[in-house]
Amino acid sequence: MERYETEEQQVEAIKNFWKENGVAIGVGIVLGLGGLGAWQWYGNKVIADKEAQSIAFQETLESIDSENGLNAVEAFAKENSDSGYSVLASLMAAQKAVSAENFESAKVHLTMAVSNAPSPAVADLAKMRLARVEHQLGDSQAALATLDSVASDSYSDQVQEIKGDIYVALKDFDNAKAAYDAVLSEQPQNRLVEMKLSNLNFAATQVAGGTSEE
Repeated sequence: MERYETEEQQVEAIKNFWKENGVAIGVGIVLGLGGLGAWQWYGNKVIADKEAQSIAFQETLESIDSENGLNAVEAFAKENSDSGYSVLASLMAAQKAVSAENFESAKVHLTMAVSNAPSPAVADLAKMRLARVEHQLGDSQAALATLDSVASDSYSDQVQEIKGDIYVALKDFDNAKAAYDAVLSEQPQNRLVEMKLSNLNFAATQVAGGTSEE
């Protein structure tokens, strides 16, 4: 899977993929079934269903900021769990919930995104976001376990960075340093992680100094 700088770029890539290829994927399934008769009947149905899902998806997103917007997105995701639109809706709803600091709601949407993901790579993207939310809710061990379940090699750097952030919050500086070092071994020009590592070293020194004074 192609590497992206941010998770937002990854979500946008998934969104564009389904926008450009959703109907084509359905058509390919029909062609795989074989038979002109199947194409004439089922093919038209697939296209119509994809178009209907696309329209419903757009309408759901337009209402996401309304009073019951997040509930509408959750309902859409459940009703369309067999489509890529379900995952996109869940990811975007989770992002809105996080912005509103409604982390419990974000956890619900991200858990749904993991369950409905059309591929392991998409599920892993949702897992990384879920881990951040679990940590925000105070369940750091669950967050680390979620990160350990991410299998896509293309996300390994991001997984290590998130682990590093969690370990820093836990004041587990040794594991935090190991995580950040793992990122820099693959991305030596990652200035953000370099800064995190520098801050980590300073924090570790301060804690060690405070301990020795006692």
